Amino acid sequence: MQEAGCRRQDFDKCRNLRIFQNLSSSLQDREHTERMKHALVIIPTYNELENVQTIIPEILRQDERLEVLVVDDNSPDGTAAEVKRMMAENPRIHILERAKKMGLGTAYLAGFKYAIAEGYDYVFEMDADHSHSPDVLPRFLESIEEYDLVLGSRYIQGVNVINWPMKRLLLSYFANQYTRIVTGLPVRDATGGFKCFRVEVLKAIDLDRVRSNGYSFQIEMSFKAWKKGFRLHEIPIIFMDRRVGISKMSKKIVREAVTMVWRLRMQSMLGRVR
Repeated sequence: MQEAGCRRQDFDKCRNLRIFQNLSSSLQDREHTERMKHALVIIPTYNELENVQTIIPEILRQDERLEVLVVDDNSPDGTAAEVKRMMAENPRIHILERAKKMGLGTAYLAGFKYAIAEGYDYVFEMDADHSHSPDVLPRFLESIEEYDLVLGSRYIQGVNVINWPMKRLLLSYFANQYTRIVTGLPVRDATGGFKCFRVEVLKAIDLDRVRSNGYSFQIEMSFKAWKKGFRLHEIPIIFMDRRVGISKMSKKIVREAVTMVWRLRMQSMLGRVR
């Protein structure tokens, strides 16, 4: 009887230990989930059917915290339909559909508002055309732990651009020099579109007052973040020209960027940066 009683006590001890271990593991898993910050990668699209089929899975493979929001401007090639097909298989993919082609800047602004409303912690801008490598996303996530806005820079370590014609490369390089001189913005690549914001930065900027819509949109967002005292940091990237599709660059976009930097400087001088 005494031996049986000992065995029963040992059994009860083992059972209680297993219960404690399972409870502890469950609490650790819950704490991990609560601590884990989520990031939204915003990808504006117009006729990017072939690109979204490959870029979205590549993004999601980089980190479990990443989700993708496609902002599609009624692409006639069926981009939105393909994204919806992918959404049915993966809950980390989302879409905003717009009635017509409305421009890069307004696409990102719509994405920013979505990210704020849905409670994301970090928000990325990224091109659909593979010019921005998903392999760099983990480095962004590491840097954004210490800074408020992380920019992927083509010019912080020499010139890291592949397959651009010399004319376009020179235009981009000197446009960034021009921007830095006029505005004082302390970055080497102000026009780049591969970047990551803490959501607090987006909440601090009056998104309804952001006026630029082309590549000058990148300058305006970074400038306003800097003027509001947020910490900016550049990490080196290699920019490769698009694999598939047609570039959205135009003379109108260039003209907008030329005038935008002076408008930003005047707003700063008058204390009207919002």
